[in-house]
Amino acid sequence: MYEIGDYVIKANNGVCRIEDILHLDLPNADKDRLYYLLIPIENKNAKLYVPTDAGEDTLRRALNEEQAWEVIRKIPEVEAAWITNDKLREQAYKEAIHSCNPTALISIIKNLYLRRKQRTEQGKKSTATDDRYFKLAEDNLYSELAFALGKGKAEMRQLIADTIRLKNTQPDHSAAVR
Repeated sequence: MYEIGDYVIKANNGVCRIEDILHLDLPNADKDRLYYLLIPIENKNAKLYVPTDAGEDTLRRALNEEQAWEVIRKIPEVEAAWITNDKLREQAYKEAIHSCNPTALISIIKNLYLRRKQRTEQGKKSTATDDRYFKLAEDNLYSELAFALGKGKAEMRQLIADTIRLKNTQPDHSAAVR
């Protein structure tokens, strides 16, 4: 169970702060059920009520700084989610966005980047569906990483590129350690 003041990730709402844990006083609400009152950090006027017993697929703890750097360092190792079937691909996009799992989001972003590049080389434009999910995946990933690192969301693309570039130019000393 989370506590008041914890930061969590809620699908389609990003990073949220738990403002309260309470019973809802509504006519049809279960008076014994507890709810988290969540305030999204990007929309302080919104209020979300999520049952405390909703499960891990609804909420998860936001990444801390160390976890965010670990995600960024592992980006080159994440495989693109290459799915040729349009319907299955869109379903995978939806599942990745809903999961708010950084690795799944990276996989989708990589896939969409490669699809966009391939379509451009064929003289075609990117599809509206691909563009929409690319933006959603990037927005969700960058929002959480920016929050964890205390940076602006707009800085994240360059920070990630710089970190990967730096990692790729450093010599591998792992063989010398043995």
